[in-house]
Amino acid sequence: MQGRGTGSVAWAAVARPFYITTPIYYVNDAPHIGHAYTTVNCDAVARWHRLLGDDVFFLTGTDEHGLKIQRAAEAVGLTPLEMADRTSERFVEAWRELDISNDDFIRTSEPRHYTAVQEFLGRIRDNGHIELDSYEGMYCVSCEDYYTEAQAPDGMCPIHHRPLETLAEENYFFRLSRFEQPLLDWYEAHPDFVQPVTKRNEALGFIKQGLQDISITRTSIDWGVPVPWDDRHVFYVWYDALINYATAAGFGTDPERFERLWPVVQHVIGKEIIRFHCVWWPAMLMAAGLEPPKEVHVHGWLLVGGEKMSKTKLNHIAPSELVADFGVDPYRYHFLRDVAFGNDGDFSYEGMVQRYNTDLANNLGNLLSRVATVVGKKSGGVGPAPSPDSPLAAVAAAVYADAADAWERIVPSEALEATWRLIRETNAHLEVNEPWKAEPGPEDDAVLGDALEVLRIVAILASPAMPATAREIWSRIGLPGAPEDQRLPEAAVWGGYPGGLPVEKGDPLFPRMNPS
Repeated sequence: MQGRGTGSVAWAAVARPFYITTPIYYVNDAPHIGHAYTTVNCDAVARWHRLLGDDVFFLTGTDEHGLKIQRAAEAVGLTPLEMADRTSERFVEAWRELDISNDDFIRTSEPRHYTAVQEFLGRIRDNGHIELDSYEGMYCVSCEDYYTEAQAPDGMCPIHHRPLETLAEENYFFRLSRFEQPLLDWYEAHPDFVQPVTKRNEALGFIKQGLQDISITRTSIDWGVPVPWDDRHVFYVWYDALINYATAAGFGTDPERFERLWPVVQHVIGKEIIRFHCVWWPAMLMAAGLEPPKEVHVHGWLLVGGEKMSKTKLNHIAPSELVADFGVDPYRYHFLRDVAFGNDGDFSYEGMVQRYNTDLANNLGNLLSRVATVVGKKSGGVGPAPSPDSPLAAVAAAVYADAADAWERIVPSEALEATWRLIRETNAHLEVNEPWKAEPGPEDDAVLGDALEVLRIVAILASPAMPATAREIWSRIGLPGAPEDQRLPEAAVWGGYPGGLPVEKGDPLFPRMNPS
């Protein structure tokens, strides 16, 4: 299923490839703001790289196999595929509502994925790293994972705090233990492989504790990708799911495309799945004769009332609930700006209102409104050109450098803080010069032109976070096209607003909200 990527194909043959992924979301539950946090972050980063002219491929999707899905479907009288169809569509709808520009939406029940999984794991078996064995252990259905006594001494899942089940099966095992030293060597040679450093250290801790071989197939269920060399088995859900990133890049179907995309793939994940993505997945790739991903970026949990969202605690919040109150772009801005990537973040409705009123209504909305008003009164509604030696030019250059660095590191909160620094400096510049009091003339025109130029630059820099708002600003200050069509860094150079364009005041971009 194709998404709505905005990148042009005109430069694709020569542009730098950039491949970014969300985790694929499990279809036993509806999308909530935790899922949306990861997806909006990836979307904003993808949009930034399109501004740079990169050949962007942005992937999201749904994880649809396993015992948890089979049991959940049985409980409501559906087949697993029927349940997956329904819930997967809810994720598609949620991302459409949040203006997510994914280029592909993968479902693990698709034929292309079955093909890729069977070829991928077949390679690992051919290389001698998959063998038949038997296993008995404590299993969490919600995690789809086994735990040792050391990990769960009380017999409770450390993540879901539910009793673990004892399962015994004859399974095919991946010889993960063989990859302990190769993984340590990879981490040493690639210090930026897992970011931030605290999460890198956590992944290394898993490896240094010693790696055990792990079961990768099941005979107790049939909802999964069939094992091609033994029709009694299906692949265990995590091994199937991780391969989605390779499937979408063309593994098993388009070798040339895979060769172009795979060396640059960057995964964005939540901290609860570090072990799978930062230990199992790179080992699987090594076993298949492929390189691990370029980078894995790990963020914390989005908490509600200090607790991780869960169905049992009934503290899920659907994105649509907040979009109804704030709008799509303010929703996107809040979670990108207020939750520093890498750390846990505690959501509060009151905090969202405060950020909306402060940054959007008071700062950005007020800047656009006051400039358009004064241009209407003093310049007949025609925007003047900026001054080439404006004091704001140096501010804009520094802001671009800081924002570009932050987006490259996948730290949207810092990128947006830099962008809003330019907005605040411009509001202060207007307060000092008071163009609304001055008689029309060259100096008055230059102050207004400077502010219009800032709005032009801000529209570009803010477009990854707030695409619809950026287009509205662009249109109101009379510019043709759209901000997402611009190319950085050239478009951020001071002096791009030509002057002589009609400026429209319009309704307030962000009417203030009542905190109560």
